[in-house]
Amino acid sequence: MLLPRDEWRRREHEHHRRADALTAAHRDRAARGEKHPVWDFLFTYYSYKPAQLRRWHPGAGVELQEAPERAQWRWYGPGSTAEGVRPDAERFAREKPELARLVALMLRRTASRPGQFGCFGLHEWAMVYRADEHRHAVPLRLGREGTDAVVDAHELRCTHFDAFRFFTPDAVPRNRTALTREDQPLLEQPGCLHAGMDLYKWAVKLGPLIPGELLLDTFELARDIRLLDMQAAPYDLSAWEVEPVRIETTEGKAEYVRRQRGFAERGAALRAALLTAWLGPDGRLAA
Repeated sequence: MLLPRDEWRRREHEHHRRADALTAAHRDRAARGEKHPVWDFLFTYYSYKPAQLRRWHPGAGVELQEAPERAQWRWYGPGSTAEGVRPDAERFAREKPELARLVALMLRRTASRPGQFGCFGLHEWAMVYRADEHRHAVPLRLGREGTDAVVDAHELRCTHFDAFRFFTPDAVPRNRTALTREDQPLLEQPGCLHAGMDLYKWAVKLGPLIPGELLLDTFELARDIRLLDMQAAPYDLSAWEVEPVRIETTEGKAEYVRRQRGFAERGAALRAALLTAWLGPDGRLAA
């Protein structure tokens, strides 16, 4: 695909506008030195700055005509026209073979599995189980004893290592599976909220191989999932006007699973789109 300069600059401008809108509240809080227990996660755990979200790329194999200013950008190569450039998936694979293999493995294997919907967001509860201190300077909605009682009454079914690694020592043996980093590609499944949020991470790591519009789609999914993740957590977030999803109740569990399934559907579409944008519709490198 060839994009004339007027067209790709128009898309770039529209991307800037959308990215700025998505990060405006965070940038305003940061300027005031104000923390937020829900939304800061998108810029701290995922340590990507708003400026990275703002940078637009066309995606692998799409040539930008008359784009000499991008000739030295990382993982760009010459196009077929004078002063044309395009993101180069083959160059990325040569320079980052381990990363390329990991991203492809995580996306493909996660997509190949059925979603699991019985965890009820208890990973956040397991992170404070029987602990005097916890990660967030926010009170527990049910208090310490009430929070521990909810964990005691449920089986922990977490499948995501990057949540499991924050479990308290008393919570670790309560999980159905002992998770390791090495086993992550074997266990990641599309019903997991964090697997859905991580699509944003994989999109950023693929850099210019992913169209900017798709990058922002993954960020929006991560944002929406993050809200449910914290609504279902044991924290009292009423000071930030966050209504809880009371997963300790039958009604709360039903709401959690309903929304979890919706995120899994959105994630499946975006996961397929990332693979296609990067590797092409036949699963090979985009030309």
